Amino acid sequence: MVGRDDVIALLESRAIAFESILHKAVFSIQEMEEAGVMHGDRIAKNLFLRDDRKRAYYLVSIRNDRTADLKELRRMLGSRPLSFASEDDLHLLLGLGKGEVTPFGLLNDSDHRVRFILDSFFSGGVIGIHPNVNTETLFLKAEKLVSLLSEEGTECTILDLG
Repeated sequence: MVGRDDVIALLESRAIAFESILHKAVFSIQEMEEAGVMHGDRIAKNLFLRDDRKRAYYLVSIRNDRTADLKELRRMLGSRPLSFASEDDLHLLLGLGKGEVTPFGLLNDSDHRVRFILDSFFSGGVIGIHPNVNTETLFLKAEKLVSLLSEEGTECTILDLG
């Protein structure tokens, strides 16, 4: 499993610049705000979704003050009805626990079953996400994240989720 140290080492080996902020364990966007994490408007809300037949999985990173419209997202993706995936699926596919959902978990998806969907809000700027633990937040350029995940075999799509 790719853990926090592996994420940091991978970023450093690829010369991807990032800023790290350590904080208490957080399980929601509200707790992130209470922890006073810098660049608050650049923190992603990460949703782990699946279709109704458990055949298609999606990790969606949206601006933290937006609400995901699952019916509209379904239309945009051309998928079957969407709902939140279970904690068991989160652990099985991404090696993550509750409160740790992050695009870096896709590095654990060796079968590349999960598709990454990034809110276009982050394009051209930084994104704040956990490095597979919820006691730290990394800020890096969104394009570098997408490039890294694509190079590792994850299908990535940028959509306007506003």
